Amino acid sequence: MLYHDFLTNDQRTIHKWLHYFPIYEKFFNKFINNSVTLWEIGVFKGGSLQMWKRYLGPFAIIVGIDIDSRCKTVEENQIHVRTGDQSDTKFLQSVIDEFGAPDIVIDDGSHRDKDIYTTFNFLYEKVSKNGIYLVEDLHALYMDGTGNDLKDKMEFIDLCKELTECFSDCGHNGCRGRFFEMTYSMSFYDSVAVFQKAERMKGKQGKI
Repeated sequence: MLYHDFLTNDQRTIHKWLHYFPIYEKFFNKFINNSVTLWEIGVFKGGSLQMWKRYLGPFAIIVGIDIDSRCKTVEENQIHVRTGDQSDTKFLQSVIDEFGAPDIVIDDGSHRDKDIYTTFNFLYEKVSKNGIYLVEDLHALYMDGTGNDLKDKMEFIDLCKELTECFSDCGHNGCRGRFFEMTYSMSFYDSVAVFQKAERMKGKQGKI
């Protein structure tokens, strides 16, 4: 459905890797025709904002975030664009204050490690309790010319490794961190990380 929309799009340009579409559909399908707030960090030409509007339906609020004020021109019914730096937590909070907690966050912004790391650390906990946080184009962290210093420690990738260990261990050895408590799953694909939220049931597993 979403991939067909991409192929037949005759509106604003959509710039996405083809293998992302099954990932989107797997995690976003449950939000179709529901009251949902989607943030996409990185607006570019605005085509993907229109795509999310068509896919999610008439009850969706689509919020684009970009550092370039010219992106405001892509606003239309259901689509809002706010101008600011994704690593500016005061700015991110102002968007939450205006639109409420996001149900879906797609980080397709600066592709800089420190920005992705800072945004995730601030925003993930604020995503709705059954929401999705998706970071794409992670291959850019390993490429020259993207603003990343390949000699530096990759904070977001290292964070993912740390959270994977936490996710595997914390629930069973007395170290129930907040991340574990509010996260149902972590999934990694070619250039994409997806965090699926859900409040966990308390207590030990019963025996049959």
